[in-house]
Amino acid sequence: MTGDIRAGQGSALAPTETAFTLLVTSVLDYGIFMLDPEGHVSSWNAGAERIKGFRAADIIGKHFSVFYPPEDIAARKPHTELETAIAEGRLEDEGWRIRKDGSRFWANVVITPLFDETGELRGFGKVTRDMTERRAAEQALTERRRLFTHLVQAQELERRRIAWDVHDDSIQAMVAVGMRLQLLADQAGEPYAHELSLLDATVREAVGRLRNLTFRLQPPGIDRHGLVESLSQHLNDVVAGSWGLESSLEHNLQTEPAPETAITVFRIVQEALLNVRKHARADAVRVSVTTESQGLKVQVADDGTGNAAVAPRLQEHFGLMEMRERAETAGGWWTMRTAPGTGTTVEFWVPDLPTGELDERLPGAPVRSFDSLTAPQGPS
Repeated sequence: MTGDIRAGQGSALAPTETAFTLLVTSVLDYGIFMLDPEGHVSSWNAGAERIKGFRAADIIGKHFSVFYPPEDIAARKPHTELETAIAEGRLEDEGWRIRKDGSRFWANVVITPLFDETGELRGFGKVTRDMTERRAAEQALTERRRLFTHLVQAQELERRRIAWDVHDDSIQAMVAVGMRLQLLADQAGEPYAHELSLLDATVREAVGRLRNLTFRLQPPGIDRHGLVESLSQHLNDVVAGSWGLESSLEHNLQTEPAPETAITVFRIVQEALLNVRKHARADAVRVSVTTESQGLKVQVADDGTGNAAVAPRLQEHFGLMEMRERAETAGGWWTMRTAPGTGTTVEFWVPDLPTGELDERLPGAPVRSFDSLTAPQGPS
């Protein structure tokens, strides 16, 4: 046994007190011990020995400041914590503590003053938990999220740069070529005029495809209006307006997700909708965005032909690989279900970062609430 929690009391323990004492002294996950009014260790349990490395015989009678690093001792932190515990009735703190071998560990500490029936201070109860692994996991998660934020920023900046280059260089050059072809067609006689007109039509089609590409690279609105309005606008202008598909959007979001989360969701939905247009032979598509498990769960479901036989081959399609990689890079998951006659459903979940968790974010995305927003419906 590593020390009696009721050190200094000679009376026999009642059965319930004996059970409680056995429980406290046997606990391994928490260091539970007592201090006298001056802060000297007066009891010690097995958990304290496991966490701090001191045996009861080594530590009882010593001042609890031996558990603190030198910089905390110099700042009189141990004494201040006892004073605060007396003044406020309880103190909880997290910080570095020292084991017997001199190594540091990250501890959660609770100190409670103990008074007798006359109000005299009899000592302190102290509970210590080793939080080193949890802190390391939190730091690793924070670093992963920071790297993910930088990745999203880099991707969006590169998309923006490519869109600008295509718009300001390639499209303008091809428009000039088209204008020159029109002028030559007006001036040339047959059969050259007809051939020049065909070339002009080909150039105009290419310009249209490039403009669609720039729109996909940099859709307007997400950095100004937020996720729901951007998805709604994309469904209304592109899916319903340009493609002629019936579309709907359902959501239960109360606040705007973090910018990198919104961008990730939008990009995956954008790619899923493009696949519906190319492969599904669908008449309608439904998008739903719900808050789930501290993240966003999204479904893109169509009423197309659906074919389980082609699903394995589609999994190797670049667009599907991109969707999966985006979701998994964000720390989430992605899946696709398809079957003949039931259409195809793309479903994914990505975690959301609490507002203010990271300092480095994409600028401009608002944090606001949605009172009511009905997504525009496509033509029936």
